[in-house]
Amino acid sequence: MIILGAVLLIAGLVFGIPLLNTVGVILLVVGVVLALVGSTGRVVGGRRHYY
Repeated sequence: MIILGAVLLIAGLVFGIPLLNTVGVILLVVGVVLALVGSTGRVVGGRRHYY
């Protein structure tokens, strides 16, 4: 999810599409939050690790 967010963010900046920027930032933030919570050992959504 982090990689997809970064790719969409970069594509939005290159092509000048603000919707891609918004979706990219949202996916990037959600991916980082899930990775941080998963790395603390808490089960999130039935999974221990998010890759």
